[in-house]
Amino acid sequence: MKVVESLTVDDLAANAVWAFVKSDGHGETMVRPVKAIPVANTAGKIFGTRVSLANGTRAWALLGNVVALSPRETLHLLTVSVERGGRWFHLARYHDFDYADRGPPALARFLGLQLRDVFPISYDLSPLARGDAKALAGAILDEPREKLTRSEIIAMAVP
Repeated sequence: MKVVESLTVDDLAANAVWAFVKSDGHGETMVRPVKAIPVANTAGKIFGTRVSLANGTRAWALLGNVVALSPRETLHLLTVSVERGGRWFHLARYHDFDYADRGPPALARFLGLQLRDVFPISYDLSPLARGDAKALAGAILDEPREKLTRSEIIAMAVP
């Protein structure tokens, strides 16, 4: 087991899927590697994979909140962290409270690139999970085509 914040590229290269486990009460978020791949259930799991930036550069990323049977839910709920130089940047999505500080322009700055060189970010989790192909592979845009209201996001996240 590891604290999720301490995962490294080496950890992801060795184990692409990690499952959240109950904490020991110290406030740390613990994960354990999942050996049986592809996973049938993506709930409570994060995926370490290489993503492709718009300029063709490949980068390591952690993707979470993948809803394997719902492309629309994955589109709106997907969490993304991108690695550079041993550090992780946690991208805020359009509905996150800290979007102004950690949104797409901040990720581009973290990577030392222009926004147009970063987005769209393409990913493919189909070797790691079973489900709807459109939920497991796609593109993360800097501006989504559809924006949901806060209540719609909450209703989607809490069935």
